[in-house]
Amino acid sequence: MLSCLVVSAPVVAQEDTTNRKTKMLDEVIFKSWLRKDIGRLPLLKDGFYHAGRKNEVVHLGSATTNMALKAGRQLFAKIPGVFVYDMDGSGNQLNIATRGLDPHRSWEFNIRQNGVLTNSDMYGYPASHYSAPMESYEQIELVRGTGALQYGAQFGGMLNFITKQPDSAKLLSFESINTAGSYNLLSTYNAVSGTYKNFSYYAYYYKRHSDGYREQSGSDAEAQYVQLNYRPAAHITITAELGRSNYLYKIPGQLTDSMFAADPRMATRKRNYFSPDIYVPALKFRWDVTSRTSVHWINSAVLGTRNSVMLDAFATVPDTINRLTGEYKNRQVDIDKFNSKTSELRINHQYKLAGRNMTLASGLVFMWNDLHRRQLGKGSTGTDFDLKLAEPGFGRDMHFKTRNLAVFVENAIPILPRLTLTPGWRMETGTTQFDGKISYYTEYPIPNTIKHNFHLFGLTSQFEINEQSQLYAGISRAYRPVIFKDIVPGSTYEQIDKNLQNATGYNAEAGIRGKWGEYLSYDISLFRLVYNNRMGTIVEQDENGQPYTFKTNTGDSRTNGVELFIQYKRPLGAHVSAGLFTSTSYMDAVYTDGKLATGTGNTSVKGNRLEAVPTWITRNGLELMYRGLSATVLYSYTSGTYSDALNTRIPSNNGARGYTPEYGIWDLNMAVQTNSIFSIRAGVNNLLNKSYFTKRPTFYPGPGIWPADGRNLYVTIGVKI
Repeated sequence: MLSCLVVSAPVVAQEDTTNRKTKMLDEVIFKSWLRKDIGRLPLLKDGFYHAGRKNEVVHLGSATTNMALKAGRQLFAKIPGVFVYDMDGSGNQLNIATRGLDPHRSWEFNIRQNGVLTNSDMYGYPASHYSAPMESYEQIELVRGTGALQYGAQFGGMLNFITKQPDSAKLLSFESINTAGSYNLLSTYNAVSGTYKNFSYYAYYYKRHSDGYREQSGSDAEAQYVQLNYRPAAHITITAELGRSNYLYKIPGQLTDSMFAADPRMATRKRNYFSPDIYVPALKFRWDVTSRTSVHWINSAVLGTRNSVMLDAFATVPDTINRLTGEYKNRQVDIDKFNSKTSELRINHQYKLAGRNMTLASGLVFMWNDLHRRQLGKGSTGTDFDLKLAEPGFGRDMHFKTRNLAVFVENAIPILPRLTLTPGWRMETGTTQFDGKISYYTEYPIPNTIKHNFHLFGLTSQFEINEQSQLYAGISRAYRPVIFKDIVPGSTYEQIDKNLQNATGYNAEAGIRGKWGEYLSYDISLFRLVYNNRMGTIVEQDENGQPYTFKTNTGDSRTNGVELFIQYKRPLGAHVSAGLFTSTSYMDAVYTDGKLATGTGNTSVKGNRLEAVPTWITRNGLELMYRGLSATVLYSYTSGTYSDALNTRIPSNNGARGYTPEYGIWDLNMAVQTNSIFSIRAGVNNLLNKSYFTKRPTFYPGPGIWPADGRNLYVTIGVKI
C-alpha cells in the first residue's frame, strides 16, 4: 500500500486543487490496494519463460509487514506451502522451503537478486548467506520446481528478490526507513537514486542492531548496495551492481525439552558466534536485437567468508569455567571462503512456424567455484568473537572445486488458440574435485571426484479459460548435487561411499488460477515431488566382522500435496475496503524406500513420515483499509512434525530428537500514509506470546530446540523525498 500511495498522490495533485483531487486520490488508492497484492509473472521476463508454471509475485510496497525482522510467515503469508524455519529472530536471514524440502538457509532454491545468483556455492554449499535488507526490495518472485530446466536443477525452484529501481523523474531522490522495536531493535535504511540522461543509479546503506528475544542472542548487521545503469542506445542497457551484507550473530545455543518448558528465552551458550561477510558483484548486458529477439548476459560472483567460533556440543553439555585452569574450554573455529563465479547467457526469440507464433527460450550457464573450508580449528578460551587459533592449523582444511556447464532450451508451441505446450531440455556436465587434509582421517579414501552429467526433460502447458483465468500443468526432472558436507566423514569410524549418487527426481503440478468476478482471486493446485537417492548413514561390517558407519544414498521419498490460495477483497464504501484470504497447503510426505543406522544395525524407514514436513500449513488474514490507514490480522498454523526419519516421538534427553508440536501464531500489523512523504508502520508479532519452535536441526547451529521469538512490537517511520 505505502509505495502505491507515494506514487499516486503527486500524479493526481497535478490535475487540480479542488475537492475533486481528494476523491480521485481515494479512488486511485483503493484500486491500487485491491490490485497490487499477489501477482503473477509475465510470460517473458529477463530471458525466462513462465507459461504453465506455478509462480507468485509478492509486492512488498503493499504489504503491512515487519520488514526489519524479515518475518517470513508475514512476507509469504499469501503463498501456500511456504514453511518458515524460525531459529534466528534477529532478521538476519530467511530460512524457507516449499513442498516438504529442507528450509536450511533456503538452500533448496535457486536464489537470486535482480536475476543474479546469490547461493554461496551451488555445488559445494548452496545455502544463501547473502542477506540484504527487506526494505531494499520492491517485490519477491517465486517459481516452483517446474522451473528447474531454466533456473537450475534445484527441487525447490527459483526465488528472486527485486530491488527498488532508480527514480526516473529526478536527478536525486532520497528514502529513509527507520525501525525501533522490542529487545532494543534499531534499524536504519537510507537510499538515494536518480536519473540523468542515459544514466541512472540506486544505492543504499543499512544498519541494524538487536539484543534478541533470547538471552545471549544479540545481532549486528550492515549492508551496502550500488546499482549503475547506462543506456547507450534505446535497445541496449548495461548494468553494474555490487551488493554486500555482513552480520554478527551471537548464538544462544540449543535447548532440551525441559529447558524449553522452563524458560524458552534461556541460553546454553554465551561464547558462540556466527558471521558471514558476502559480496555479490555483477555486470549485466541486455540487448533487444529486434522486437522479437533479446539477449541477456550476466556475469557475477559470490565472494566472502562464513565464520563461526563456538563450543559445539549438545545442550546437556554446559559451557563453564574449569576450576583448575580458571578458563573456559577452547572453542572451535570454522572458516569457509567462497569464490563462486557465474556467466549466464540467455536468448529469447519469437518466430512463426506453420502460421503459429512460437517462443524460444534458451541459455548457457558456466560456473566455476572454489569453496575453501577450514574447520575444527582450536580457538581461544575467550568470550568475544575471536577467530584466532590457539594452535596452528585446522583439523579439516579442504578445497571443493567445481567446473560446470549447463545448456537449456524450451520452446512454447501454441497447439490450439488457447492452449500452449512448452517442452524443454537441460543438459549439465562438469566435475567437482575434492582435495585437502583431514587430520583424523587417513585410513579410508574419500571420494575426490564427483561428475555431473545429466539430461533433464520437462513439459508445461497452459490453457486460457478466459482473460482472467488459466489452467496450468507441468512436470520437470530435477537433481541436487552431492555437496561438501555429504562427503566429509565426522570421525575415523565413518566411511564415505566412493560412488555417491546425486539426488534425482521430479516435480509435477496441475492447477487453476485467476479471478472470479472483480473481487475474488484464487490459485488451487495439486503437486507431486519425488526425491530419490537421499543421503543418510547405515551400518556395515568390515572384513573382520566389525561394524562401522557408512554414509551413502539410503532412500527415496515422495510428497503429494494441495496448495490453495483464495482471496476476496472489495470496497465497502467511499473510503473503506476490506479483504479476507486463506493460504493453505496439505502435504503427505513419506519415505517410499530406505534404511538408516540404529545402533549396530539398520532399520527400514519405508512408509515413515519425512522429517520437518508439516501435514498442514495455513495462513489466514483479515485486511482493512480506511483512507490512508490499513491493518492486517494474520493467523498462522503449522501442524506437528518429526525430527528424524525414524519418526521418534518421545524427545531424547538432549533434545536432538523428538516430536515438534503444532503451533498457531497471531500477528497484527498496521500502516499509515500521512502524505506522499511520510509513512508509518507498526505491529505486534506473536500477539498472544506463544512459546514454540519450528524444527530440531540435525547440524548447524546444533541439534536440539531453537525457540522462535515470543511477543515483540515494532514501529517503522519512512520518509521519501
